[in-house]
Amino acid sequence: MHKLLPTFLITLFCSMAPAGPVESAEATPKPKRPNIVFVLIDDMGWGDLSCFADSPAKTEHIDRLGREGIRFTQFYANAPICSPSRVAFTTGQYPGRWRITSYLDRREANRRRGIADWLDPVAPSLARMLAQQGYHTAHVGKWHMGGQRDVGDAPLISQYGFARSITNFEGLGERILPLFEPRPDGTPFDHHPTRMSGELGGGPIHWLPRHDVSRAFVDRAIAEIETAKKAGRPFYLNLWPDDVHSPCQAPPGLRGDGSPRSQYLGVLEELDRQLGRVFEHIRTDPALRDNTIILLASDNGPESGLGSTGGLRGSKGNLYEGGIRSPLIVWAPGWMNAAAVGSKNDKTVVAGMDIAPSLLTLCKAPPEQGVVFDGLDMSDALLGRSSPERSRPVMWSRPPDRPGPGNRWPDLAIRDGDWKLLVNRDGSRPELFNIPADPAERENLADKHPDRVRRLTELVIAWGKQISRSKATNK
Repeated sequence: MHKLLPTFLITLFCSMAPAGPVESAEATPKPKRPNIVFVLIDDMGWGDLSCFADSPAKTEHIDRLGREGIRFTQFYANAPICSPSRVAFTTGQYPGRWRITSYLDRREANRRRGIADWLDPVAPSLARMLAQQGYHTAHVGKWHMGGQRDVGDAPLISQYGFARSITNFEGLGERILPLFEPRPDGTPFDHHPTRMSGELGGGPIHWLPRHDVSRAFVDRAIAEIETAKKAGRPFYLNLWPDDVHSPCQAPPGLRGDGSPRSQYLGVLEELDRQLGRVFEHIRTDPALRDNTIILLASDNGPESGLGSTGGLRGSKGNLYEGGIRSPLIVWAPGWMNAAAVGSKNDKTVVAGMDIAPSLLTLCKAPPEQGVVFDGLDMSDALLGRSSPERSRPVMWSRPPDRPGPGNRWPDLAIRDGDWKLLVNRDGSRPELFNIPADPAERENLADKHPDRVRRLTELVIAWGKQISRSKATNK
């Protein structure tokens, strides 16, 4: 029988949990290294935040973060779907290197699509590298890089360098699972992934109403910040809520007319309110405010019919701008160029895989021996010290289970300077767009620039072949 546990008890229980092995008392933090809070919202569209587009959602706390920081309008996730996108954020590498090219599902579905069951623990991990330098590391929220559905033998989150963790139904270890209200017709809402997670074991489970889950995650995030502060250690915190992913059940009073779109907007507004508590906790404590960097982004574009792309073409699952472009806000009062506060960077192309090498630079932490990042060090751009142009292209591979209607969604994409090419693996159906001039990808210029099409096609097809030579070994 499901047992409801009040959020404050979850926080108390979690704060008493023993630390993992990377919490060595011998680790001595270096002076003046920033705390990092990385907020990754699930399935939020580029146009869902009022500080990026004309959105009906009320996101006053996130909007304030944007006014006090820098908004990046050309930030890209490295995949249009959750698991590979999260792998890129974690490793600083293309997710295809680890044979994760779509969301992790049941074993049979993973095998059918040619993807791994979990991220190989030998992969680079930003958290592990920071933990080795004395950081308190914690993951709070959605994981989805192993431990979902019937995959009960995946590595625990601690094996990737996190001393503490609490997740949802797409990871193992301590987790919060949602209780869904009945459907409008009164029939039970059976969410299969949640039910399967509840049967896996692998850690204590707390059941909460769906609309209370983000509140519990925020409670835990604040507790982790305080744990690090009391220990006098810098911290790296993943705050990765599973809102605003469907199925959406907003709190009472925020459900509008009850339609999926209204529920989505209500969930986003409630998430904004909860995140505001973390932002205010940091903002009102001078020691935290002056030495903390907050990053906020989405893992990919929105589900069609729920979130907004702000007029960009496409949505979750495909390689058009609406599927891969994400809002990015960086807030860092004590570290940021003062002239850049409240600014919008429309020039610099930043990718999810750039986050790990950039944060390592800011935290004065070296990468593990032998690690070569696909991402770039964009730390100067993140703090508003410069607005550089990207020195090499970004490339994407469509999830194998997302061919699109009529098998028409392109297999590959590449962004090189102002230009973006989408094409199939055999070189057919090229689409070429000048993104700054045509962000909605309306005018295909492939016929007008055959040499550019040829060069970019060769680059991205060669990359697609090379990246598929997997390092991952789990079945």
